Amino acid sequence: MANRTFKTGESREQPSLLPARIEDYVGPDNPVRAIESFVHVLDLAKLGFRHAGRKAEGAGQPPYDPADLLKLYLYGYINQIRSSRRLEREACRNLELIWLLKNLKPGYRTIGNFRKENWAALKAANRSFVLLMRELGLVGGSVVAIDGSFFHGNASKASIFTRKRLADQIAKLDQEIEAYGKSLEDNDAAEAKKPGKDGADGDDGDGGDIGEKVAALMTKRSRAQADLVRLEENDQTQLSLTDPDARLLVKSGQGVAGYNVQTAVDDKHKLIVASEVVNDSSDVGQLHALAVAAKESLEVKALQALADEGYYSSRELKACEDDGITAYVPVPEGNARLEKQGRFALKDFNYDGASDTYRCPAGHQLHPMKSRQKNTSGRIEIRYAARGATCKTCPLKVCCLASNATNRTIGRWEHEDVLERHRARMQGAGELMRRRSGIVEHPFGTLKCRAGYRHFLVRGFDKVRGEWSLMALCYNFTRVLNILGFDAFLAALAKTLAPCRSTLAALLKGIQVALGAFWANIQPRLAIGRFAPA
Repeated sequence: MANRTFKTGESREQPSLLPARIEDYVGPDNPVRAIESFVHVLDLAKLGFRHAGRKAEGAGQPPYDPADLLKLYLYGYINQIRSSRRLEREACRNLELIWLLKNLKPGYRTIGNFRKENWAALKAANRSFVLLMRELGLVGGSVVAIDGSFFHGNASKASIFTRKRLADQIAKLDQEIEAYGKSLEDNDAAEAKKPGKDGADGDDGDGGDIGEKVAALMTKRSRAQADLVRLEENDQTQLSLTDPDARLLVKSGQGVAGYNVQTAVDDKHKLIVASEVVNDSSDVGQLHALAVAAKESLEVKALQALADEGYYSSRELKACEDDGITAYVPVPEGNARLEKQGRFALKDFNYDGASDTYRCPAGHQLHPMKSRQKNTSGRIEIRYAARGATCKTCPLKVCCLASNATNRTIGRWEHEDVLERHRARMQGAGELMRRRSGIVEHPFGTLKCRAGYRHFLVRGFDKVRGEWSLMALCYNFTRVLNILGFDAFLAALAKTLAPCRSTLAALLKGIQVALGAFWANIQPRLAIGRFAPA
């Protein structure tokens, strides 16, 4: 054998007697086969995928099977390939995709339209995988952690206008228009002072250019004024010219033009069991809806929901308790306004449920008043007041009463017992709250840091929610595959298919029995007809 400097490949001109099989492109334990098996299990027509229930009819080019396009997206999002143009290129050169799609090569428009048109079906597919995780026993179903994270939208910060920004823009445009108007007046005055020239026959100079600039500024001002009027009429605070549903979200001094993704993560294997996409910076008001969605997905009667301080809301805690959800949310300290003034706060008064009275630090009672009052947050409160004569002679009056008050009154929410039970529950919830961040931050860290999913490629609530469902599905899919292993995952999918196969086998057996009975009845008649006289 002759010595060679390097290893050499085969000649590209060498003909092959038999073509290579596409089946040989991937190994028997390649994860791409798990994608094939999972999509094969799904009932795409029931999930709502377009063209899934289509039958061969009419002339013309048939569409791509939605199963093939779903396989393409699952493979792409699992392998950090999200762009429709990149997916088009990979379908032509990636051996795993060539195997998965059986050498189909859809165009980027077809690929992009599939993601836009099937956003609801993608959400349904994500829910179906959550059901599969529950059947496989991969979710505990007792504790979920809830949190949100900002994702960039397909819009820039400059494309989002607030009322203040529009008002400042209009004021700045007015100044520029006024400056150009003054310049025009100065030019006219200078032209009039020139000797031997008639204003009607003179040259315009820069007057025409300035007039065009003023007209452009006036058009821009009219557009800004119309946007401001639209915000005021719709009672909105922001307006995006690129993505109508994207908002400028600000938290801890950092701003993002995009969406706030809310997730509920099960504590057993850190799998996402429920999620939602909103465009509000605050997490207040999201606890109950997300916890109920997680409870319905897990199909449990009781659930513990862990969240951070940003989710604290008395109404949300009340709603969670009514639906059998035990919420653990740290109680915010508030602004401590009364403490800063050196006065007693509500926590310094003890409530007696038997007598329905409060006892102040000096030991005097505050009795309920007949009238109810709605506070600034809209809650109905019961007012408790002490006697004026008692407060007048109290030695702690300086630490209790305001300068112009004659007696002390405090407010109690009509469902204050819910908050009291919550405060008592939080006294021993230190270990749960330490577990919370480790549970719920894992999916966000994996999606953002490992997969690079920090922004959405589509615009609008519906499409963004569909893309997020695709992200969550791929995260859960990859994690379940790592937890179970390739063989166990395929075995679980085969077990899911078993009822369908048994139904099909029973149907085939019924057809076989019916054909046997038919042949038994028709065979004697054929024999008689063969020997009968003509």
